[in-house]
Parts: sequence; structure tokens; C-alpha cells
Amino acid sequence: MIRKVAFTLYPVRDMAAARAFYEVKLGLVTTASDTSRWVEYDLPGGGCFAITTVLPDHPPGASAGGVIAFEVDHIETLVASLREQGVRLGADALIEGPHCRMMPIFDPDGNSLILHQLDRT
Repeated sequence: MIRKVAFTLYPVRDMAAARAFYEVKLGLVTTASDTSRWVEYDLPGGGCFAITTVLPDHPPGASAGGVIAFEVDHIETLVASLREQGVRLGADALIEGPHCRMMPIFDPDGNSLILHQLDRT
């Protein structure tokens, strides 16, 4: 019986570059050591996101499968900051849905992420 999502995992090639992206550019927090090959981020509101270099037969990249979507506040401000930091964006402008706004982005290994903000009107 499946109870919940345990974690979402992305394989990465360069742990230092991946950690700089997720921790410095996106602001995620971990308790993993600097030398850890498996790093987990407990997400606000629940859930866990992990990155690892221990799966050599699972290459990273958007064509490898799944995408994680992070719920964010102030998506315009975050996207502007990421653009200034040279993060590769997946669209020229925010994608406007009927109840949300989104921006696909890519980590240093080409894994696809979606920044998502619900319209709270």
C-alpha cells in the first residue's frame, strides 16, 4: 500500500554545482555534509527532494523523465533573480494558467524543474 511520496530524486553529475544551484540560487536547506553523495532537502509544507551522484546508470537531464515543481512566492522576483544569475530558463516569459503562473528552469545537469505560483485571489 502506497502511503505518500517519500521523495523526489534527481541524479546529478557534479554535486558541488548542483548544491550551489539548489542551495544558493533556490535557497533550499540541507543538513548533509559537504562531502555527501546523497543530499536531501525537506521542503516547507512537506515533501522531500534529493540529489545524488550514487546512480551512475541513471543519467540526469530533462529527457530522463520526471519533473519536480516547486511552489514559490513572488515568482516574478525569483525568476528575475535567477535570470540575473545566469540560470537557464525554459520560457521567455511566465506561463500563465487559469489559476497559476509557472516558469520551467534547468539545473546545471539539465534536469527540468518548474517554479509554480498559485494565484491567490
